[in-house]
Amino acid sequence: MGVRRRDLIAGAAGVVAASLAALAPGGRPAAGAEATPLTFMLDWFPNPDHVPLYAAIGAGDFSRAGLSVTLQVPSNADDPLKLVAVGKVDVAVNYQSNVIFARSQGLPVRSVGLLVAQPLTTIMFLRSSGIRRPRDLKGRRVGFAVSGLEDAMIDQILRADGATRAEVTLVNVGFDLVPALLSRKVDAVIGAYRNVERIQIELQGQQVGMFEPERYGVPPFYELVLIANDTAVRSRRPVLAAFVAAAARGLALTAAKPDRAFHYYVALNPTLNDAFNRRSFQATLSAYARSQRQSRERWAAFDAWMAARGIIPTAVPADQLFTNVVP
Repeated sequence: MGVRRRDLIAGAAGVVAASLAALAPGGRPAAGAEATPLTFMLDWFPNPDHVPLYAAIGAGDFSRAGLSVTLQVPSNADDPLKLVAVGKVDVAVNYQSNVIFARSQGLPVRSVGLLVAQPLTTIMFLRSSGIRRPRDLKGRRVGFAVSGLEDAMIDQILRADGATRAEVTLVNVGFDLVPALLSRKVDAVIGAYRNVERIQIELQGQQVGMFEPERYGVPPFYELVLIANDTAVRSRRPVLAAFVAAAARGLALTAAKPDRAFHYYVALNPTLNDAFNRRSFQATLSAYARSQRQSRERWAAFDAWMAARGIIPTAVPADQLFTNVVP
């Protein structure tokens, strides 16, 4: 009854590390210039969230920026942030909420750029369930994978429509969100992505409904950011700026020529050229970052919301959470 998120997007799990200079022979640094090494880690296995990064690889943007970038795929979703914190990885893809939580725990990481600039997570349900608004969840079972942030989000969404979390039954279904929903083990799930689980369910012939947290009082947040540690921000800022600028060119290419960007993605991940990845990419297009100028107000608002909800003990100064390394 459905496919696990990991199984569906992990077709390129064998691509653990690759030299981007080798993958994109068309990109060359300036004559006589020696490429600067940089290690970069995805947040998880390659998936359509990463298309702009592969577009930058395919177009040779990193090489032309004078970088010799080694791409790594984590074996554990916790690895990217931890490895950046201790300097084992230079840059990684991660989540705004993770940066705030890590910083509140004393880890010296911050965002230096943007990949997906809008929330993707939702409360998701089948339209056939009769659920139409958040308070329709009263008396129902809601599946979740990770407590903490998801608890706070569902509480916020319910309260915005005159209900409370105490009026629903939360069921830990792990990351098997789609099977739990399709088998009617639960009536809805929190933490399902509008560009992942939604597509999985629609491909199985079911219509999906969603409650997006930003419509119910959760401050808008950056879904995916590019992170580095404080030491790198101080000592390798020009290198980080070159990386983020090259990633921005991949984002611009994706916005202007999505078919070409997706071609680069599947050329480097041949097993991902399927209906799910194509539809997921189309569902993500409007959410990719259009600028690398991070908003202090957005960081501060989501940080304050996490503190008010008890996810972190106290708000972190916004200036510790991000740095704009490119204009």
